[in-house]
This record gives sequence, C-alpha cells and structure tokens, in this order.
Amino acid sequence: MKLHFVLLFIFSINILSSWIVSASPSFNVLDYGAIGNGQADDSQAFLRAWNDVCGATEGIPTLHAPHGKIYMLKPLKFQGPCKSKQVTFHLKGTLVAPKKGSWPKYDRERWIQFSDIDGLIVNGTGQFDGQGSSWWEDWEHCQRPTALFLHNCNGLQLREMKHINSAKNHISINACNDVIISDLHIIAPEDSPNTDGIDVSRSNNVLIQNSFMGTGDDCIALNNGSSNIDIVGVTCGPGHGISIGSLGGNREYNVVENIHVKNCLLKGTQNGMRIKTWQGGYGYARNITFEQITLMGAKNPIIIDQYYTDFFSIFFQLFDIKVSNVTYREVNGTSANENAIILNCSRNRCSNIILENVSIKPIDPKMEAKAFCQNVDGRSTYAVPTVPCLSN
Repeated sequence: MKLHFVLLFIFSINILSSWIVSASPSFNVLDYGAIGNGQADDSQAFLRAWNDVCGATEGIPTLHAPHGKIYMLKPLKFQGPCKSKQVTFHLKGTLVAPKKGSWPKYDRERWIQFSDIDGLIVNGTGQFDGQGSSWWEDWEHCQRPTALFLHNCNGLQLREMKHINSAKNHISINACNDVIISDLHIIAPEDSPNTDGIDVSRSNNVLIQNSFMGTGDDCIALNNGSSNIDIVGVTCGPGHGISIGSLGGNREYNVVENIHVKNCLLKGTQNGMRIKTWQGGYGYARNITFEQITLMGAKNPIIIDQYYTDFFSIFFQLFDIKVSNVTYREVNGTSANENAIILNCSRNRCSNIILENVSIKPIDPKMEAKAFCQNVDGRSTYAVPTVPCLSN
C-alpha cells in the first residue's frame, strides 16, 4: 500500500513538472533579432529577450539560444530581480566574446554578468568561448575580463555547459547562496595565465560536482567568505589544483570554513590540494577536509603555504591567517617532485592538521618522497612520506 502511494506521488510530481515546463513561456533570441553568424553583434537581441524573460510571471520563463548558431556578444549584464521565482538561460549554441582589439572601452572586468536573480538556471549543451588567446600575450599590462560573473544569485544552478579560453578566470561566483554546479567542462591551455576554472567568494552552501577542469591556473579557488562548500567528483588537470585562497592579501581580514573535497582526481597539476595565505593578512581557514583524492603526477600534492608576501607585508608580520582543523584522508597517488607534502605554516602555527591513510610516491622510482613541515600541530595515522612534526 505504501509503495503504491509513493509511486502515485512520484507519478503526480512528474506530471506536474511536465505541465509546468510545457506551460512555461520560451523566448527565442532569434525572434528578437539575433543573427547567430559569429560576426554580427547579437547583444541587444539577448537583452530584449531577457527583459521579457525577467518580466514574465507564469511557469519558468526561459531564454532560448538555439543550437547551430554562434552568438557574438559584447559585455552584457543580465539584471534582476525577476518577477518569476525561477528563470532559465538555456544555451544550445555558442556565445563568443569579442577579441581584445574589438573589445569596447567600457567594462573590461566582465564579459557576461548575471546579477540579483534568484532561482537562476543556466543550462543546455552550449558553450561560452572567451577568445582569451588575444589577451594572454600581453596579460601583465592589460585588464582582462572574467568570462562569466554571477553576483547575488541565490538558488543558482549551472549545468551541462562548456567554457573555453577565458581571457582571465572562467566563472566567478560572488555573494550567491544555495548553489549547484554540475557537469561542466572548462578548458584553457596549460600556459594561459590566471584562467581559473571556478572562483568562489562570499558564498554559502555551494555544491560543485561531476565536472572536468583543465586550465592555466586553479581549477577551483575558494576565496574570502566561502563557507559550507562541497566539491565532489571533479577531475582537475592541467592547472594549479584545488585551492583555498589566496587569503589575506593587502592585509585584509579573510575567512573560509567548512570545506569538503571528496572523490576528486588531480592529474598533472602544479599543485594538488593547496591552502595559500599572505603574510600580514588576518582571519582564518578552518574545518577543511580532503578525502578520497587520487593524484597522478601532481608537483606539490599537499601544500600549505603561509608565506606569500609583498614589500609591505614585512611590516605586518604580527598578523596571520589562522589555519586549523584540516584533514587529509585516503589520499593516494604519485608526485612529480620529491616534496610530496609541504606544511609551511606561519609563527601563528597551523593546528589540528590530520593525515589519515595518505600514500604519495614519486613517479620516478629513483626518487624518495619527502615531507617538509614547520609550525604545525596535529597527528598522522599512516602517512607516506612520514611527516616528522605530526604525532603518530
């Protein structure tokens, strides 16, 4: 009897969901004047379609960008709040950014921005192409845009998208709560500068899962204000690994807490699991767990580095980011360097650093895996290499 009730309930929910989807209005950018040939500027067509999406009140209004089209968009801001509790940006085609020489003089910080939109869903099988190669050669002397910036979008979902060749970081999540990111494919050349996959800041309750990221910088970077973040089933490489920070730059107060990274593969990355802080900053990074991590030739598989510095930081060395309650559990694989574990903590000391069932061996059988640590308190239960400053 209970089974029949459950099946009837599920059947009713599926019918209701199908009815909501079928009843939801769809706004096709081609009906608003988009050309989709990769040359014409389709920006205003997308904005006109978005205005109708955001103003609609029935069902789940959807902006639809069809397959087989390449939409050239100048820097755009899709602004909320919207009237519906949930809206969808459904991309089947390709969005392409202007190259550096064609970039407008305004807004070099961001290409595509969504702001103040609760219940936003960005999905489809389409692609964001930042055309970053035109920016990379002179990257130290020009301001470069983030490809996709999402601000104050609570209940956000990003699914099934491909992001390639951003001028700078590919996706930034800022001040967004209750976020699900899944099935993304983020790609840029290994030598492309600062092309992070996903950067998170000032956001709470974020799940990043089942995605591939191979870029020229951090696959995922968790910055100030990141809390209750779960990263599950992510493959990273090339890139700089999965990073907490950097924190405390410009002598600022930064905090990160309650981070759980599980069942991830780090392949050929410059770093594996990294916590990085600046001297002179203050705040904390705490309650961080890395577990069931597989390493394939990572250069610095486990690293805490609290000695990022600049000229002015030498005058503020009494301040530090406090790192505590960090666990590495069931971490296995190979290192490209001898130094498999580096715990380089400040005079403020890292506390309760725990290694459980960690085995990291060099790719080169002639090398011996080593560990370096200073100013660390904690314990290890079976760790290869042995970490001398941790109790057994």
